[in-house]
Amino acid sequence: MTRLAPIVGEALACGKTTILVTVARADGSTPRERGATMLVTREASHGTIGGGQLEFHTIDVAREMMADGTKERRLELPLGPHLGQCCGGRVELLLRLVDQALLDELSRDEDAEAQAQPRVLLFGAGHVGLALARTLAPLPLAVTLLDDRDVPPPPLPKAVDFKRLDDPEREVGEARAGSAFIVLTHSHALDYRLADAALRRKDARYVGRIGSATKRARFERWFLARGGSEEALAQFICPIGGGYVRDKRPAVIAALAAAEILAHVLADEAGLRHGMNAATGRGAGKRHGGPRVSGAGFGRSDHAARA
Repeated sequence: MTRLAPIVGEALACGKTTILVTVARADGSTPRERGATMLVTREASHGTIGGGQLEFHTIDVAREMMADGTKERRLELPLGPHLGQCCGGRVELLLRLVDQALLDELSRDEDAEAQAQPRVLLFGAGHVGLALARTLAPLPLAVTLLDDRDVPPPPLPKAVDFKRLDDPEREVGEARAGSAFIVLTHSHALDYRLADAALRRKDARYVGRIGSATKRARFERWFLARGGSEEALAQFICPIGGGYVRDKRPAVIAALAAAEILAHVLADEAGLRHGMNAATGRGAGKRHGGPRVSGAGFGRSDHAARA
């Protein structure tokens, strides 16, 4: 998530004029949803209300406001040929000159949005764990990377938290409902314990583990022998990243896994996950038939780069 409040605060401190653009209404097919925001200064823009001519036109209007001292303006725009857009919907935009009161409002809204973001816990700061953390960083997720090794914190984007814990399994139990858990540690035994703890919660949006079809089968036997359920295993993703391409490079695995994780957590936010699983077999690994969207894929015996 691009946070605009820090940019606004810096601009105000430097005496720069800024206009905050908000999508106040979005009817029909539109580039962005109601509530989307963009910040316009004399030199640049930050965030987006949907690219193309809609955005270019709005930037021009915002700079006209700066020139003539207008504090607020509303635009109602049909997204048709005359605007150079083919969406076919209609948007209402609210353009406001930013002052301290509006900055405070924006900060509160962005703080609330950040608190509401789905939590993603990555266990293991190895090659794949680091690549995945960096790939997830710009997405609308609250990402934490955890490791039990006594090593210095790795270089990470500001959006990613890092924790070194002697007992990362406890973090699974303390995570809030609806979290996503991805297991990529240096230890098979720890991998098993973390995946087991996450699956037994029954409220995770996503539980995934790096590995192979063989490793999945071994984990299934171990999990069932400990009293785990077939229903829980149906939600278990192993290996992470789907079955799209044969590639063992950490950055490629991370890109594919990030798309998979995002699809799960956002679908679950909308209350669609059950239907997605039923329709696609997502999350079922090789336990179920049907179209392969994720699960035991890549056609490889193992990921080359473990955490």
